[in-house]
Amino acid sequence: MNTITAAITAVGAYVPDFVLSNKVLETMVDTNDEWITARTGIKERRILKDADKGTSFLAIKAAQDLIAKANIDPLEIDMVILATATADMPVASTGVFVATEIGATNAFAYDLQAACSSFLYGMSTAAAYIQSGRYKKVLLIGADKMSSIVDYTDRATCIIFGDGGGAVLFEPNYEGLGLQDEYLRSDGVGRDFLKISAGGSLLPTTLETVQNKQHNIIQDGKTVFKYAVTNMADASELILKRNNLTNENVNWLVPHQANKRIIDATANRMELEDSKVLMNIERYGNTTSATLPLVLSDFEHLFKKGDNIIFAAFGGGFTWGSIYLKWAYDKK
Repeated sequence: MNTITAAITAVGAYVPDFVLSNKVLETMVDTNDEWITARTGIKERRILKDADKGTSFLAIKAAQDLIAKANIDPLEIDMVILATATADMPVASTGVFVATEIGATNAFAYDLQAACSSFLYGMSTAAAYIQSGRYKKVLLIGADKMSSIVDYTDRATCIIFGDGGGAVLFEPNYEGLGLQDEYLRSDGVGRDFLKISAGGSLLPTTLETVQNKQHNIIQDGKTVFKYAVTNMADASELILKRNNLTNENVNWLVPHQANKRIIDATANRMELEDSKVLMNIERYGNTTSATLPLVLSDFEHLFKKGDNIIFAAFGGGFTWGSIYLKWAYDKK
């Protein structure tokens, strides 16, 4: 029996229409376009303005885009993994609702939460299910409505985050393409540096927690930046060495879009030329679980069958890692 590898065979994406530019943010908080651009690389981000729509809306739209472009029957999907840090509600799984809404009623589904590393961890999980031989079509969606947890009077965080969704389909491959290797890590030392304090079992919701804005995301920017630069670069470098890859035979770096300086540091460690480093952070900001699939969607037209792609991410908790994947198709 031929060895099964797990390959990405289709990509989909969705971003809301409303554009929150740096110029608009200048009217909301004490900041300016030059300051934001120099420190983050972000020019604008998309915001889901509809108060009655949550992360599930973004996930459904991204999944429907994939299904339409790949012309697949949703009933053939075996499972749905929703990578997200902003589930619609605390208990009922958002992924389950998404699966039903897209017609994947033969699939089982669940949510996966590892902050900004959620989609990277989801790639590992989806690939493992495929490689087990039990499942043929695993839909991995990354989606976050970050605007729902951002305090737009906090200039340290409101300039960073945006809303969006992306999706990929994993299927078995017998040509040695798809996911080749992974290096995933976590460290609970990061628990207090990037978090939402209230709303969980440790600090349930009260009138006081709402008044104190403890349901909004907060971060110690300098500490998070330091850990992110070191760990994303270390993980990516390790993946290269472990697989005898060099800057010459790596075709693309698909990094988490949190901060251009973090991306640049990772690329520099890998000694990659700028043309191989894929970025759309200037248009979307940090969409958390959606950044990696949004990059894949935006640059899918460049990928060739057999291309060596390195994924890298870092998220709160802390969570981080790198994945080496061989692209499985040429876009038609």
